[in-house]
Amino acid sequence: MNKFSIAVLAVLSATLLFSCESEEALSKPIKENTKQEATAPEVNAKPSTFDPAKSQAEEPTGPMTSIAFNEYVHDFGVIDEGDVVVHRFQFTNTGAEPLVLNKCKGSCGCTVPECPKDPIAPGGTGSIEVKFNSKGKKNKQTKKVTVTANTDPAQTILTINAQVTPAPTE
Repeated sequence: MNKFSIAVLAVLSATLLFSCESEEALSKPIKENTKQEATAPEVNAKPSTFDPAKSQAEEPTGPMTSIAFNEYVHDFGVIDEGDVVVHRFQFTNTGAEPLVLNKCKGSCGCTVPECPKDPIAPGGTGSIEVKFNSKGKKNKQTKKVTVTANTDPAQTILTINAQVTPAPTE
């Protein structure tokens, strides 16, 4: 026999010898799984870190009043990309209590509202200035401004529209 046949025979013999000795290990019972199974949360379970109710508008505390805007939608028409345009939304406190505008928030960074800081007396008027920066904007644009005040409902939505003509490409 040559050396190659002897080596193959030795490897096969060793494999059979060691595999026969481990028969005892093969017949041992499998231990019970002590790991915990993942459980699905109950349907409609209360989340521990996020409360959607808190992400909603908070109800104002204290005296409530009402607000009426002269318009709720303003259309700037056709503007060029890069133009900064401004509109003032006029409003009246139509309630019997002082009107307090808690927050005015644009739907994106390109829409910046500015609310009056002082309370508006019953029957008094005021305005919210809204600046729209069309830099990087193209075609039809619709942006929202959310006004939160001591009114019912607590939030009023104002809308601005513009048709932005894209800047010429160089």
